[in-house]
This record gives sequence, C-alpha cells and structure tokens, in this order.
Amino acid sequence: MKFRSFTKAIFTLCISLCMLVASGVFASTAIAAVEPGLTYDQIVNTGLANKCSDILGSSRGGRNFIPVGAGQSVEITELCLEPTSFFVKEESNNKRKKPEFVASKLMTRSTSSLDFVKATVTGNSDGSLSLVETDGLDYQPITVKMPGGELVAILFTIKGFNAKTAPGVNGITTSVDFVGSTDVPTYRGSGFIDPKGRGLAIGYDSAEALPAKRNSFDNRSVKDDSTSKGTMSLQIAKLNADTGEIAGTFETEQTSDNDLGGVEPKEVIIRGVFYGKVNS
Repeated sequence: MKFRSFTKAIFTLCISLCMLVASGVFASTAIAAVEPGLTYDQIVNTGLANKCSDILGSSRGGRNFIPVGAGQSVEITELCLEPTSFFVKEESNNKRKKPEFVASKLMTRSTSSLDFVKATVTGNSDGSLSLVETDGLDYQPITVKMPGGELVAILFTIKGFNAKTAPGVNGITTSVDFVGSTDVPTYRGSGFIDPKGRGLAIGYDSAEALPAKRNSFDNRSVKDDSTSKGTMSLQIAKLNADTGEIAGTFETEQTSDNDLGGVEPKEVIIRGVFYGKVNS
C-alpha cells in the first residue's frame, strides 16, 4: 500500500510539472493561433488542412488600426475562407408559402475551404477602401444535402471579388465590412459530356434522332458555360496591427450548378470564417 501511495504521488508530481511547463510555453508563443509547422503525416486525414487560422489576441484602442490613405495600396495574402453553414432556397409545395432558405449538410468532407487567396486593398478619396481579388485557390467544388435528401452541387468561389467599404474608414479596423460581387464560373467545364454524349466543346450537339422534335423545354441539348454573379461580404472582427493579421466572418450568396444550362440553378447562402495577413 505504501508503494502504491508513493507511486501515485510521483505520478501526480510529474503531471503537475508537465502542465506547468506547457503553460509557460503557450504563454510565450506568438499572438497568432497558428500551430508550429506540422509535417504532412501530422496533417493528413485529420481535417486540419481544411481549417483556417485564427487570432488569439487583438490590439485594442488606437493600435487596433492599419491605415490606408487615399491612393495607397496594401496586399492581403494567405486569405483563407472556411465555410461553416450552408443554406439552399427551397420551393414550398404550398403555393401560398414563399420559398425559404433551409439549412443543408456538407457532403464533401474536409475539402471545402478556399486558401492562399490574394487581394489588393486601395484607399479612395472619400476614405473608403476598395478590395480586388487577384490570385489563389479561389474556388472549390462542394456538394450539400438538403433536408429532403436532394444533393446540390456548388462551386464555392471568391473569384473576381470586387468589394468596397463605407466611406470615412481611412484604414482597416474591426468595424470594416467589404461588400461586393463575385464571379461564379460554371461547375462543369466545356469539356464535360452528359450521359447522352452531349457537350459544349466536344460530344454531340444533340442526342435526339430527329432534331426537329426539339422545343423550348428541351434545353439540355443547348449547353451554356457562361459565368454568373454572386455577392459576398467580409466582416472583420479581429485585427492585430503588429502582425497584420485579420480575421472575421463572411457571407456569400450565389447560385448552384445548372448542369451547363440544363437545369434551373438554386440560390445558395454560405457562411463561415476567414483569416488573412495585411502586407503594407
């Protein structure tokens, strides 16, 4: 019994020392909530690659500000957008009830985030800021499942994001919202062939034996890969002026896949969190 008590005491002491050392290490780390460089083996099949970084602390008061004067430009790099909730507009069976957005479930596992996106922020004469997306992994094909079981394919995108803030902000703060439009490319490219062999750049023009039988309702034979427009807003909630890190939430409204013009697209709302770095 004495040996067990002695062993228990030693084990408790070791645990206490480990917790003390760990607390000291975490207290001395940088502000960003980015873990030290992880190896491929530490990341693979964990879902961490789909996660965006965060900011543990943010400057307050006058330091919580990154000035951008009129005519000046700064670049946002490592912009990461991680969607957390999806809503698809559903038509009601009751004609008296208006269509409403219903929460849907992500079916694409851990490959839904956008990352390494770059954007340029420019100051305007009225004190507002303009943001233009320039490069990066700025689109991601995903699939969501509606409550009724219907699967909806979506090309989640920030391509061509051209946004602006309210006037008089004169810089990036935790109250800045970038609101603007995005380009939503077609989910399938012009080289896609449907089950009947019809395509835009390749395949058959039509699959009917008698093309004269086509009418205005048969639009699956007329493929269309045109780009549509969406809207997006980035709301900055955290900022560290010393490191240039920003973080917050986003919301985008766009359309789903239309099967190259073959079906009517659905309206989709995607919400989530984002992280980026401002380089002066």
